[in-house]
Amino acid sequence: MTQRQEAGMLDGRDYFIEQPTGPLNLNSALPGYDDIVMDIGFGTGEATAQMALDEPRMAILAVDVHTPGIGDLLHRCAHTPLPNVRVMSADALEVLTSLPEDSLAGVRTYFPDPWPKARHHKRRLVQQPVLDLMASRVRAAGFWHLATDWAEYADAMQVEFDAHPMWAGGVITRPDWRPKTRYERNGLSQGREPIDLMYTRVSP
Repeated sequence: MTQRQEAGMLDGRDYFIEQPTGPLNLNSALPGYDDIVMDIGFGTGEATAQMALDEPRMAILAVDVHTPGIGDLLHRCAHTPLPNVRVMSADALEVLTSLPEDSLAGVRTYFPDPWPKARHHKRRLVQQPVLDLMASRVRAAGFWHLATDWAEYADAMQVEFDAHPMWAGGVITRPDWRPKTRYERNGLSQGREPIDLMYTRVSP
């Protein structure tokens, strides 16, 4: 890790949440917020931090397993500061399992690993069991906003969502408010265009 990232792990420790052994109490972790969005796989945290600044009344639970990126985001939290952000180093599905039902206003997942090889498709995030879990944690009329620059993965995600009774939506025009991630900028420089998808959790 860089010195900045190491400093972030120390300076931003008040923004860090240890993965609990039982249920995660969001009201305790992020008191005073009615709307909490989970950010899965935030990279360096640049886009996460900008969205937290742009939406100060919405809290963000940012989850990733990449330690340098966690250090980056914690540094941003400590030195901006970003009181509406909490950061976890954990598997996102384990965190979702620990959350109460209907506890999230939405989820953001920008540029998840596309696992392009056919034999690795089973590792992709958007699959029916995950859609089931997500539908139980995102409240009715909540959202899941995704972005990818792999057209085949965008198509595969649409197939999965279309097959699920509790999600409705599809491809949308890229929102102006969504900050570009470092990964996205690199992809654009190589000619890969991002595809945004927005789905709403419908009532059963």
